[in-house]
Amino acid sequence: MPELPDITIYVEALEKRVLGQRLKRIRVIDPFVLRSVVLPPSQLENRTVTGVERLGKKVVVAFDGDTYLIMHLMIAGRLRWSEALQKGGEAAGRSTGLMQLKFDTGTLTLTEAGTKRRAAVHVVRGREGLREHDAGGIEPMEADWATLAEALRRENRTLKRALTDPVTVSGVGNAYSDEILHAGQLSPLALTRHLTDEEVGRLHGAMRDTLRLWIHRLRSQWKNRWPTKVTAFRPEMAVHGKFGQPCPVCGTAVQRIVRAENEINYCPGCQTGGRVLKDRSLSRLLRDDWPGEDPNASK
Repeated sequence: MPELPDITIYVEALEKRVLGQRLKRIRVIDPFVLRSVVLPPSQLENRTVTGVERLGKKVVVAFDGDTYLIMHLMIAGRLRWSEALQKGGEAAGRSTGLMQLKFDTGTLTLTEAGTKRRAAVHVVRGREGLREHDAGGIEPMEADWATLAEALRRENRTLKRALTDPVTVSGVGNAYSDEILHAGQLSPLALTRHLTDEEVGRLHGAMRDTLRLWIHRLRSQWKNRWPTKVTAFRPEMAVHGKFGQPCPVCGTAVQRIVRAENEINYCPGCQTGGRVLKDRSLSRLLRDDWPGEDPNASK
């Protein structure tokens, strides 16, 4: 699932290409992708893009008339961009994917790999309509220490679950939560109400530093190009997707806890005092406290 750094790059890339542009045509290829609409998508045609922004893990395109198109990519959804041909104003590329938006500058296509249709599109009016799709989590790049502490201690959850819950923290998912907890030298199973102030401070710093680092890396990688490879597994990551490989800090083999589609990656040397957390017993302990999907995804 694209998370805050990836969505930020998508937003910046899209803003450069469509801000101030008129939507010539919208084509819904797979009707299932439309989860809620206050007006037919075709009524967005001939409207001008007034802004592009991130809402949690969602990309929001604002049009004149106080209307918003919300795209939630979920796990396998991606955004593709085809530059317009120099003559004729039509964009290169075939009518594939779930939905296409055509501008004079090019065509934006929402795609989704696999057969499970989880990606969602909503059309809403006004900021009030937009707020209905905001799960309410704090913005990790903006929240101060006290705001983070209050959000974490509202419920007694594992740190992994708290970081990936959009009601608690906005925009962070499975991949970057692993990286944040490793940078903060915190166990993914530490309980939020048991954290000391010093541990919350470490988490606060690690969260901001990790997300800033990855935004910078992705900006440097793509620069003025459209991001064509958005993935949760990157060679530079310390622990996420690195099971069995040496931790870049202490050399200890990275461990994982797996349950169905959920996975926690961590370094015993840096995060759990050398203790390896066992799958079977922890699956019973965690029960419903595994990282989950955004509850607003299908609304």
